[in-house]
Amino acid sequence: QVQLVESGGGLVQPGGSLRLSCTVSGSFFNIFAMGWFRRAPGKQRELVTTINNGGGSHYEDFVKGRFAVSRDNTKNTVYLFMNSLQPEDTAVYYCYADVVVTASRGHEDRYWGQGTQVTVSS
Repeated sequence: QVQLVESGGGLVQPGGSLRLSCTVSGSFFNIFAMGWFRRAPGKQRELVTTINNGGGSHYEDFVKGRFAVSRDNTKNTVYLFMNSLQPEDTAVYYCYADVVVTASRGHEDRYWGQGTQVTVSS
């Protein structure tokens, strides 16, 4: 059973920083892309950033220059470093991982973290 466990959310003042972590556990063959989505109050879920297993990353325009994603493949963990946070960044942040459970399966399945609340407010 593959599980993703997130940590690191909380309350921060505008202009502040937070780091989110997400670790994949359980039995699996390989992890491909990992990343983060968010859902703000009253809005649809939106992509924030992705990172492949070679370290290549993509950012949505609204976080470019402020957020940074990285991963430690030895720990099966993806990180999201959030700087210059603004009230509009308030949301529940969800990590995901595209996981190949067994070598014979032939494709990856997407697994999700439980979500962590980030609130930016003075």
